[in-house]
Amino acid sequence: MAVLVVIFGYLLGSISSAYLAGRWLKGIDLRRYGSGTVSGTGVYQHVAKWAVVVVGLFDVGKGALPTWLGIRLGLGLPLALAAGLAAVIGHNWPFYLGFKGGRGLATMTGMLLVVFPWGALWLLAALGLGRLFRYTALVGLGGVATLPLLSWITEQPQAVAWACGGMLLLTVAKRLEANRLPLPPPGAERRQVLLYRLLFDRDVSPREPWTERGAVD
Repeated sequence: MAVLVVIFGYLLGSISSAYLAGRWLKGIDLRRYGSGTVSGTGVYQHVAKWAVVVVGLFDVGKGALPTWLGIRLGLGLPLALAAGLAAVIGHNWPFYLGFKGGRGLATMTGMLLVVFPWGALWLLAALGLGRLFRYTALVGLGGVATLPLLSWITEQPQAVAWACGGMLLLTVAKRLEANRLPLPPPGAERRQVLLYRLLFDRDVSPREPWTERGAVD
């Protein structure tokens, strides 16, 4: 049962609502637009602004359902958290989209809503502030990076702190991997691109030319 719940988490997480919105509403593949991220940002920029609400709620649910199911079935908090993290992995690396997915913050929020509501509010506040000041990626990274500390301050179970650390590792890995976008040759330019990816979730400094690009091969 434990293995099935974790597998269910990954398969549910792999259902990309952003990709489906692009296909159903505009007939486009979001992997070929903007940053290539299959996410709410891509939907906002290239599909329809209203669709972001539906996509976001679905992605939150993807993280919440397997986490809740693990607890409901009496499998224990660590297993429930593993199922939630599996949903995040599925969202970030969906097998049927060539492992090219989103960044997983909404799915993380859904997972946190079940086991650590203060953490979910913290992450949402960070994303809201980032959106307000137009530094969503940077402030969002800060929000994820401080979740382990917040879990310690609020005296959460150790499994929650470890799961928050896992969220940070998945976030960093996904940003640096960037859906396997090619890197410049080794040297200063490559180091700069990796730094931009980590901090700003893009390969260049200006935001608009990166997120608003048209179809690319």
